[in-house]
Amino acid sequence: MEKNIVEWIIFLLQEYGIYFWKGTLITLETSILGTILGLIVGFLLGIIQSTPIYPEDSMAKRVYYKMLKGISNAFVHIFRGTPMMVQAMVLYYGLKQYGVNITPFSAAVLVIMLNTGAYMAETVRGGIISIDNGQFEGGKALGMPHFTIMFCVVLPQAFRNIIPEMGNLFITNIKMTSVLNVIGFAELYFATKTAANTYYRYFEAFLITGAIYFILCTIFTKLLSVLEKKMEGKKDYELATEYLAD
Repeated sequence: MEKNIVEWIIFLLQEYGIYFWKGTLITLETSILGTILGLIVGFLLGIIQSTPIYPEDSMAKRVYYKMLKGISNAFVHIFRGTPMMVQAMVLYYGLKQYGVNITPFSAAVLVIMLNTGAYMAETVRGGIISIDNGQFEGGKALGMPHFTIMFCVVLPQAFRNIIPEMGNLFITNIKMTSVLNVIGFAELYFATKTAANTYYRYFEAFLITGAIYFILCTIFTKLLSVLEKKMEGKKDYELATEYLAD
């Protein structure tokens, strides 16, 4: 007797449950590691892009900053303007062609890191620009160097505005790991193809995978929402309008 959809789903979970589980863990490991490294790259690029060049700066300093900004802009445009699947193919097979032995896992993390860094750079730059210029002026008045003002005054304030986009990128990376199967990376999508090809039950197999992606994204969306609310602080505070005399 032919199995119905529910019976096939149960059967596939029984037969290939371990593959789905391992694929899910690898997907999470890759997306978390790649996103964290990408955020570091994005913050560095965002800081470089938002660093002002003053007329009173020395010629060497101005040339140095312009060169860094040019490299940063080129990086952002290249990785925002090309598909992740193509980047994975170029990095993995291209490096192997020139004698650089890289594993699919390393290539997957590298691609996610570079993509996250490119998209995060613009977000960080926008977050820094959104901070009132008086913060910079106040830091300069106290004799603080530019990068000290950036890391100790501006970035902590900009970080709260950046959190939603950081969360969006992480959720996107969880789903985008699926395209990395083109380099033989055994994540959740790759594991699903193994189960689907065995019994030619593509609908049921990918229905399971879709449910897993949906559950992962829902859980992390809720967690990131809680983090965002924590960063906003309490809303039941009162402004101090009177000062006690000594």
